[in-house]
Amino acid sequence: MRSIRPSFTARRGRNARRGSSPVLAAVALASALALTATACGSGGAEAGGEVTPSAASEGDGKITIPDDIKDKLKEHGIDIDKWKNGAWKNWDKDDWLREADEYINPIIEGLWDPDRMRDAEDPDNAVDDSDLSGDQGVTDPEPAPVDAKAVAPTYHANAPEAGKVFFDSPEGTMVCSATVVRDPAHPGKSNLVWTAGHCVHAGKNGGWYRNIAFVPSYNNEGMTATQLAGAAKEEVAPYGVWWGDWAQTSDQWIEQGGATGGDGASYDFAVIHVTPEESSGGKSLEEMVGSALPVDFKAPAVTQVESITATGYPAAAPFDGQTLYQCQDKPGRLSLSASDPTMYRVGCTMTGGSSGGGWVATGSDGKPALVSNTSIGPVSTGWLAGPRLGEAAKGVYDSVSEKFAGQ
Repeated sequence: MRSIRPSFTARRGRNARRGSSPVLAAVALASALALTATACGSGGAEAGGEVTPSAASEGDGKITIPDDIKDKLKEHGIDIDKWKNGAWKNWDKDDWLREADEYINPIIEGLWDPDRMRDAEDPDNAVDDSDLSGDQGVTDPEPAPVDAKAVAPTYHANAPEAGKVFFDSPEGTMVCSATVVRDPAHPGKSNLVWTAGHCVHAGKNGGWYRNIAFVPSYNNEGMTATQLAGAAKEEVAPYGVWWGDWAQTSDQWIEQGGATGGDGASYDFAVIHVTPEESSGGKSLEEMVGSALPVDFKAPAVTQVESITATGYPAAAPFDGQTLYQCQDKPGRLSLSASDPTMYRVGCTMTGGSSGGGWVATGSDGKPALVSNTSIGPVSTGWLAGPRLGEAAKGVYDSVSEKFAGQ
């Protein structure tokens, strides 16, 4: 099984740079864990990335960058014309914006077309299982693999909160899974999406990912890859494409998270506030999909949780990223560091691409609630692990909600 990391494809002809193959790196590590790595904004109230609602299209098809985005780009020495004509593809370290207040993600209408969404794949990065050695807190025996089961279409009828997050990274076009969650500041009208921190930021050695967008109920009818090849955008994204106009993750992920190793995994979560690429008729994301999950930051201890259901779009073999799957299992405990919170771990055969997908259990009020998200998984065996959501996660969530409370 390949590592559970954001999926990508180096689109030849568009992204010439690829470097060494992550697949080969994964094969070289015979027994390895895979850390999903990439975050977005900090846990503080002012940490995060803001995006202007839209970049308009001129008559010649070029993108017009709004004035506030132009000012932001100028502050960081970025040429406006070059950016709107593709300079966002420049991932040179000196030009890759990293800090929370440097996040730039203007909507580029039509960028996420069906082909581009369908081609996002898994990067297969992995970490050695020696990260689990020694006295690093409580870790239960490795769970038996649980075969992932395909969710029956339509996905909107059976898992309406689930969807995909798409974004661009230095490696190419990437994808994670995500969940629509409630917004306490806007009951019944949430525009909040929960995913993994590594799905928005590269962590300690990188910066913000670009062109972050959420597609709820991706491939709602459960079409095959062959059928999707000729599908219209309305079939692939029936509830629209929603761009992130603000995003936050934990300080720990930004400071510790990386492409390999388990650092930061216990804090690998993020909240994205979204806005529609095209008019939604004034409806919020929650109103469009008809549902949003509550988030439980006081979920029972791992040993007291009877069952967790993990949902996602696995993209690495034997899956292809086009179908929604779920695993249900009683969780165990996983500790990568004695100083970090213990993580949930469940048996599950889902692979890369399912990163960031929601984990649902009976919450502290006895009702279904989001209690975690897919963060890491093994290369050679079938399990997933996710952070237990506590005060740090609540701080990220509340900060994003409060930012838009008056809007």
